[in-house]
Amino acid sequence: VVSFLTRDQGKLRGVAKRARRPKGGFGAGLERLTHGNIFYFQPESRELVNLDSCELLHSHFGLHGDYTVSVALDFMAEVSDQFLPAAEVNERFFRLLLAVLEHLRESAVNVWRAVTYFSLWVVRLSGVLPALDVCLSCGAWLDDPEKPERAFFNRASAGLYCALCRRSDSWEMSVQSRAIAAEMLHKPVG
Repeated sequence: VVSFLTRDQGKLRGVAKRARRPKGGFGAGLERLTHGNIFYFQPESRELVNLDSCELLHSHFGLHGDYTVSVALDFMAEVSDQFLPAAEVNERFFRLLLAVLEHLRESAVNVWRAVTYFSLWVVRLSGVLPALDVCLSCGAWLDDPEKPERAFFNRASAGLYCALCRRSDSWEMSVQSRAIAAEMLHKPVG
């Protein structure tokens, strides 16, 4: 059973018969986070699709030799599988994965930049990223260019608080961290 993400049908699960055979038509196309063209059909009464073959477009096999990159790829695969609902089209998520994987292929040195970028965008695309420039309680603007406000967060709330609305069990999110997050949301991963 294979879980895969398509540009136009969303996340699907399917059965890849003959996948372990040397001439099964899949080759390395079913490796983790491989980009390829998958040929499948879906019977009307079944949730699982039947995979016929896979045409490899980009492989990340060369990245598997580095343990850190391999852990990052595992993280991205697991997060993608958990965050994406079945059969819901999400082309932006598909493009995010392609961009981050391309960045890793070009520069495996910046693994944690790619993982941080991916994580922030997953939270945003899932609709759970709170506003990073407004106090959750009073609505005060936190990103005044002349004098940025201190911002605080806690685990029980989905948002930031100004210094006046701060809760006792909160931690500060620095102005630099908020600026980096804003930059990541407006620029490509490179």
